[in-house]
Amino acid sequence: MRHLLAVGDLSRSEATSLLDTAEHMAATQGRTIKKLPVLRGRIVATAFFEDSTRTRLSFEAAAKRLSADVISFSAGGSSLSKGESLKDTAQTIVSMGAEALIVRHRASGAPQRLAHCGWVDVPILNAGDGTHQHPTQALLDAFTLRRHLHRGADLAAPESSGLDGAHVAIVGDVLHSRVARSNVGLLALLGARVTLVAPPTLLPVGMEAWPCDVSYTLDDVLARRPDAVMMLRVQRERMSSAGGGFFPSPEEYSRQFGLNAERLAALGRGAILMHPGPMNRGLEVCADAADSAHSVVTEQVANGVSVRMAALYLLLAHGQEI
Repeated sequence: MRHLLAVGDLSRSEATSLLDTAEHMAATQGRTIKKLPVLRGRIVATAFFEDSTRTRLSFEAAAKRLSADVISFSAGGSSLSKGESLKDTAQTIVSMGAEALIVRHRASGAPQRLAHCGWVDVPILNAGDGTHQHPTQALLDAFTLRRHLHRGADLAAPESSGLDGAHVAIVGDVLHSRVARSNVGLLALLGARVTLVAPPTLLPVGMEAWPCDVSYTLDDVLARRPDAVMMLRVQRERMSSAGGGFFPSPEEYSRQFGLNAERLAALGRGAILMHPGPMNRGLEVCADAADSAHSVVTEQVANGVSVRMAALYLLLAHGQEI
């Protein structure tokens, strides 16, 4: 693996290996000394051209726990305001010694362009590009799912992903969601069944080719007792107004597609509630659901560090012992 750009670039064995490596990383975080020396003396750069809290801090924590030094770039207050290009920015960061670039960009395809245009010769990790891909988010979601749904013997079986046969419902603003696109591809690769639930206005054109089912009625899908329900954030910043014509009103959206107290009660006993964050409480998820025993949202954040440690380890450590 030279870069981590999209879940479609991973084979089932590569994805499973990455999740297995994340398990090893998570196990090290129970030690008194959590830092591992495998990237000591190496420099990792985060280049975020779009705002982020969880992903950026998670990648920086992951790099530091592997003993790497971290250079942080953010668009605000940078030379981008003076017209500096993506190419020049990336080359500047690499010239300072960065040996890997973690890139988030509002333009779909920007990390792929950096990886394949020959501008820089370091591994590129996609931390989210436009409405296209967010591979480490999908990997941390899969990691969280298999920890809850398929423990023990399932993971010991040859070629087992730990998610074969699981049913995951992904609900909400699929149209603008790189998280949904990445999760559909990865979960299908790992043997899970995915159902997307959204109003027709929030589903992308051409998704007939996606490996998933589609429903317009959340209550019907919950009646099938999915193993996990992943609520997506309504991305109002990508809409022209509060609803942008995508739904009649926030109240109507919440009534039809929000996880309220009644729908929370309809979840199966072992079902888990996921959200990539940040949550719009009261719109996608009610407070009771967000804070319920079903919710694994904070666990997803913690697992993100282990998954990103695994990605950096596999790209940079070249098999050093953990």
